[in-house]
Amino acid sequence: MTDDILPPSRAVDTVDEIRALTAVRPSARQVAWQSMEFYAFIHFGMNTMTDREWGLGGEDPALFDPSGLDVDQWMSAIAAAGMTGAILTAKHHDGFCLWPSRVTAHSVAASRWQEGKGDLVRLVADAARRHGLKFGVYLSPWDRTEASYGSGKAYDDFFVRQLEELLSGYGEVFSVWFDGANGEGPDGARQLYDWERYYAVVRRLQPGAAISVCGPDVRWCGNEAGHTRPDEWSVVPAALRDAERVADRSQHADDGVFSRLIRSDDEDLGSREALAGRLDDLVWYPAEVNTSIRPGWFYHQNEDDSVRSAGELFDLWCDAVGGNACLLLNVPPDSRGRVAAPDVAALSGVGERIRAFRNGVLDADIELSSGEPRTQEGESVPDRSALTRLAGDAAAPYVWRPEAADAVPAVTLAFAGSTEVGAVVIREDITQGQRLERVVVIGVSDGSERVLAEANSVGYQRILRFPPHAVDKVEVRFEASRGLPAIRTIAVIDADGAWPRR
Repeated sequence: MTDDILPPSRAVDTVDEIRALTAVRPSARQVAWQSMEFYAFIHFGMNTMTDREWGLGGEDPALFDPSGLDVDQWMSAIAAAGMTGAILTAKHHDGFCLWPSRVTAHSVAASRWQEGKGDLVRLVADAARRHGLKFGVYLSPWDRTEASYGSGKAYDDFFVRQLEELLSGYGEVFSVWFDGANGEGPDGARQLYDWERYYAVVRRLQPGAAISVCGPDVRWCGNEAGHTRPDEWSVVPAALRDAERVADRSQHADDGVFSRLIRSDDEDLGSREALAGRLDDLVWYPAEVNTSIRPGWFYHQNEDDSVRSAGELFDLWCDAVGGNACLLLNVPPDSRGRVAAPDVAALSGVGERIRAFRNGVLDADIELSSGEPRTQEGESVPDRSALTRLAGDAAAPYVWRPEAADAVPAVTLAFAGSTEVGAVVIREDITQGQRLERVVVIGVSDGSERVLAEANSVGYQRILRFPPHAVDKVEVRFEASRGLPAIRTIAVIDADGAWPRR
């Protein structure tokens, strides 16, 4: 096979190893999910009214009565940040449902809000689509109100019926988000979740939806602080799909500490060394970075002065979306049913920074060490600048693959004169697997070379930022790969775009 031919720099590798590593590729739903890049979590419900993170269950439904609910205001703030979708907590651990569920009385149908005739899930789904955003749902498997919780199949039947209601009555859903929560402790009720049954319901009713992060499609990054690994791999051991392992490492206490907790273990999940001896049991399991704009997941007025700044959010975006992951940012509305002013300001600010970054792509003369960019159909693309475009499409039509004899493939981007640069964006064609293992970015000024940045993994997208530096050209060298690289984007960002003024 052509795409398994080894470049001379990796001649010591075996063809079987390369084939095993590059044969693991994403599903169509994973490709579509990855291209969304940045989207919102919306924690809103009974906890918003009681000023808690975890409800106790059995709260009086009359407490749910947001006086100034404006879901279009939510979506305006989310869209202003440059996000592409929104996932609503349709039911959190307390068991209160934001839709009129037919299988429990503990829902908005028993509240004073809209005289018990409201359906917040429908309002949010419709508002998201009005603002050009995709809609997703979170349904907590832990339910502190439902009497059948802990009973086994009886509760699974209850949970499946709720899933069926959410996934058949609100249009297309891009994500179904499970967290495996089971926080009652050793002396409390414990339910062994029938994950495979839940997954089958999602596949049947929403075949295009990605199941995250207790699920087969999207992997939890391992913390809720927004921390990203130095190198994030999408090809990893199948054991990472173990939902019980994810649940064991998720939040087990009702506090805001977990949302800022960073673990340093499992930093390398997919290098050749990490995968040694596991080549027959690999899966495509990309990472999602989830964190909150506030210390807590639900709104608390005493956190109004602890909202992440636009600059901090932009750094998170660069690290996560630019680190082969998607960024799920929680934006919790207040008890009135509105996103608070500090959050709106931060979201607007990060949106401006992201737009400046994307608009900061520099024009350049492009030289390839070998080969030419081609369409997916194999036709040559005369305009090499197609490789610098930052369209958010994981199946972009232009791909550059160097020739097999090219020992160290490279792309050189030359500017009209000395230009201050601050970042390089590299994207692989992930439909061909994850191949790049070593990238070095060189700045050239008056014939003198300087290393600006380097990395190992790339995947869907790698943003390499570095201190602003004036150069005549930038050379990106691909020093190691799993077979021939398949590159769809090489873009250099000017200093103002990469490092916007705070």
